[in-house]
Amino acid sequence: MAPAVDTASPRLSPAEEAARRPYTADRSFFGHPGGLSTLFATEMWERFSYYGIRPLLVLFMTAALTSGGFGFDRPQAASIVGIYAASVYLASLPGGWVADRWLGLQRSIWYGGLFIAAGHLSIALSAVFAQSTFFLGLVLIVVGTGLLKPNISALVGDLYPEGGARRDAGFSIFYMGINLGAFLAPLLTGYLGERVGWHWGFGAAGVGMLIGVLIYRSRMVRTLGPLGLEPSSSVEEQQKVKRWALGGLGVAFVVVLLAMLGIIAVDPVAVAQRLSMTMATLGLLYFAYLFLLAGLTLDEKKRMAVIFALCIFSIVFWAAFEQAPTSLNLFARDFTDRTVFGWEMPTLWLQSANSFFVITLAPVFGAIWIGLAKRGIDPSSPAKFAFALAITGVAFLVMVQASNVVIDGGGLVKVSAWWLTGSYLLQTIGELSLSPVGLSSMTKLAPRKFVGQMMGLWFLATAMGNLIAGLVGGAVDPEKLDQMPQLFTRTAISLFLASALLALLIVPIRRMLATTKQ
Repeated sequence: MAPAVDTASPRLSPAEEAARRPYTADRSFFGHPGGLSTLFATEMWERFSYYGIRPLLVLFMTAALTSGGFGFDRPQAASIVGIYAASVYLASLPGGWVADRWLGLQRSIWYGGLFIAAGHLSIALSAVFAQSTFFLGLVLIVVGTGLLKPNISALVGDLYPEGGARRDAGFSIFYMGINLGAFLAPLLTGYLGERVGWHWGFGAAGVGMLIGVLIYRSRMVRTLGPLGLEPSSSVEEQQKVKRWALGGLGVAFVVVLLAMLGIIAVDPVAVAQRLSMTMATLGLLYFAYLFLLAGLTLDEKKRMAVIFALCIFSIVFWAAFEQAPTSLNLFARDFTDRTVFGWEMPTLWLQSANSFFVITLAPVFGAIWIGLAKRGIDPSSPAKFAFALAITGVAFLVMVQASNVVIDGGGLVKVSAWWLTGSYLLQTIGELSLSPVGLSSMTKLAPRKFVGQMMGLWFLATAMGNLIAGLVGGAVDPEKLDQMPQLFTRTAISLFLASALLALLIVPIRRMLATTKQ
């Protein structure tokens, strides 16, 4: 778990601190501030909306026109999902900047929720209008998530200016809200989308976000007060950021409009490929700047080298893990026997497995790390990363075997849902060994003045993983059965090689960090 950070601003006047105290000292929500319940509910419904439509997208876009879908080929649809997921993570960077320098945290969350709800409405209305409103909806959701996602977490931190264990416990409760929304969403949107109508599923996700927005709006003044209300900038800077933000938003929507009108031709696979190269280039250039021109000390450069390595290996992990809404989702639809007591469950219900395992296993992993630390054998961050990569590699070996069973049956045999469930369990173990550890490592290793930027690079790595997962995730096709084991085998081999390489670096990294001044 990441170390507690004192979020109280040293520039607060005694009067400002006194105004905040009723909201930070409050213990009305199971010993935590009442504001946590507001943010918990808002984030739960936002994640409900996000995970409610993300796995539904590829099923909808690849469904035949006669079935109400778009009839896209699988690589094209998977690439669109990858671009969408990557854009959501990338949007967090300007979203945090807009909140800090213009809108403040509270208003950013409010406007972000409205954008997301409007996006879902636009997607649902594409049943009446055309594909253009579908893609406009995705853009609106990306913009809204960028405004909401990073800033709601920052506002949780503002509830605990004292830091310490109470703050860590508050974030744990908040994290449960995320996974509760992710668990419930596919159950409802999957049933409505697959059994009633695609746009009913999209609409249900939008209703969930609308509920979250209304809860937030009705409770924010009473439970959050002045927390995150004002940006940390001058009036002049706010006006400057406002012009830049609105200008950038305008350019984005002009591009979308031109694409909607057919003036700009868009090839999703080519866009995803170029975007991945662009992000990789920007990331490498930024690390080069940090090493050569940022004025870092030798100790800081050593720690930055470790961060660079962890980011590279995290890309490999997320490129595998984020195949859940694409390749693994298509495998669940086409090749998995989902019949329970004579009734076939919707495809998306299997997407809830990961969140269920996170909810049940997260406390177990927390206890394991604490127990190992007490015995003086707590594995280092690179060691935990190496284990995460290896166990996820095993998860994809499971899928190699499952796909071979399908091929042996000529594509006519469907495998048990336990294959996917077992794979998701192993992937969740990998996630719990890497994701929270990675976030913690960024805050511990980064030079103090670069902590925020290192978090941005961590999300950049996650975005690249999502994009790569989208590029490869379309290789599950009943008409091209041989592609499946090849995809899953390549994924497993990549994970095992990355794990082995990182395992070789554990001792050198430990020795290097031992000589640095923390």
